[in-house]
Amino acid sequence: MSVAPTALDALMLARWQFGITTVYHFILVPLTIGLSLFVAIMQTMWLRTGKEVWLKATRLFGKLFLINFALGVSTGIVQEFQFGMNWSEYSRYVGDIFGAPLAVEALLSFFLESTFIGLWIFGWGRLSKKAHTTMIWLAALGVNTSALWIIGANSFMQHPVGAVFNPATGRAELDGTSGFLAVVFNPTLWYAWLHVITTSWLLSAGLIAGVAIWWMVRTARAGAAGSTAAATEAREVWHPIARFGLLLMLISGVLTGITGHVEGVHMISEQPAKMAAAEAMCNTQSRAPFTIAAFGSECGENGEGIKHVGQVPLLASILSGNTPNFEVQGMNDLNQAHAQKYGVDKITPPVMPTFWSFRAMIAFGLISMLFAIWGLIATGKGQISTSTGLAKFGLTMIPFPLLGISFGWIFTEIGRQPFLVYPNNMADPVGNVWMLTAHGVSGAVPASQVLITMVLFTVIYAVMGIIWFLLMVRYAKEGMHTPHQVRGEDHKQELSFAY
Repeated sequence: MSVAPTALDALMLARWQFGITTVYHFILVPLTIGLSLFVAIMQTMWLRTGKEVWLKATRLFGKLFLINFALGVSTGIVQEFQFGMNWSEYSRYVGDIFGAPLAVEALLSFFLESTFIGLWIFGWGRLSKKAHTTMIWLAALGVNTSALWIIGANSFMQHPVGAVFNPATGRAELDGTSGFLAVVFNPTLWYAWLHVITTSWLLSAGLIAGVAIWWMVRTARAGAAGSTAAATEAREVWHPIARFGLLLMLISGVLTGITGHVEGVHMISEQPAKMAAAEAMCNTQSRAPFTIAAFGSECGENGEGIKHVGQVPLLASILSGNTPNFEVQGMNDLNQAHAQKYGVDKITPPVMPTFWSFRAMIAFGLISMLFAIWGLIATGKGQISTSTGLAKFGLTMIPFPLLGISFGWIFTEIGRQPFLVYPNNMADPVGNVWMLTAHGVSGAVPASQVLITMVLFTVIYAVMGIIWFLLMVRYAKEGMHTPHQVRGEDHKQELSFAY
């Protein structure tokens, strides 16, 4: 694809704009989801045990949680505006259904989380310990149910339910109360939500463990240089927090694998073309192997257009249907059966982006679990290391779950193409509700305006990303110390992000 035609293509630009803003927004979302729960757990541990370490941990990671929450809200607002601007035809067609869970999210979950986060921030020393701890649990409930409603809207696009097509208006409409309940209890919603929650735990636990390991090594080195207080801090403060994060990371990694597999098996029954592209499988096979690498974008009539490099026997069938005899449908067969029905040349998504994002998602997830195991071994039996290599290891493992999550969403969304709303039954879509991506873009917004706003949003988000990164680094480096304590000064600290 050359640059010039793309710069004049409103559809392609609208897709790029939504993709850029969404990927950045979702950097913040899983950290907010996971940290809300883990900060609540830390504060509860302090309430129950009275150990000062968990109060300090609550305050430290509570600051990082609030940074993510604030920036997440500001970047998330942009997403909803795009539905009415670049994607107004999509909103006109399915806004009656798609907007329902988003409205509930705004009216219920967002007000729940924002209200109780406010009470939590300003309630230190004003509320009783139990009441104050309850505030962060209610805020965490709001954050996690907010994710549920938003994923409910996305799940409708992946598998539309509860809708009927009204030929008089040319729109898909919510089928009354039963239709709304169908959207809420859409199996795709619950599988996706559980997977998002567990991956958010994995990322947030990695952040806690990484920061704690870095501080453990730093204070241990100060202890080795003669500071008894620093040695005590390394042993009694940072070591247990690091172990707490690593253990949560391992548990979350296992749960992520389980929920991802269950969601994947369910996905194949609804979007077989996505898995066909994820395996670069041109022709239907039973006892299908898992391909390690593939190159080429078109199958060709006999499947000779894609080169497969390295294969694990039977694994694709096992991952797809929990049995080595499961039949994985191929792209050629799916295109032949359904492409003409939907007025496109092929119903399969772009092969290489789908194929490689699927593998990147799996690879980064597995690497994250290996990091957790390695970290637990390195800190086992009370080991307090002064190795700078271990400190660098702690920081290195933080972004890997995030990369896995990002590639997972790229796989999910690219794998749905060429549909914006994927038909819930390829042969006979229930309610006749489906939509091609090309039909969802606004016809009233010229490509020049989309290009200008895409560039502006990208620049603004880049600036916000730098601010986010600097804030996260600043407060992580402060740790449980005030800035004057870190510098070794004795004068009173000026107010800095106190709550």
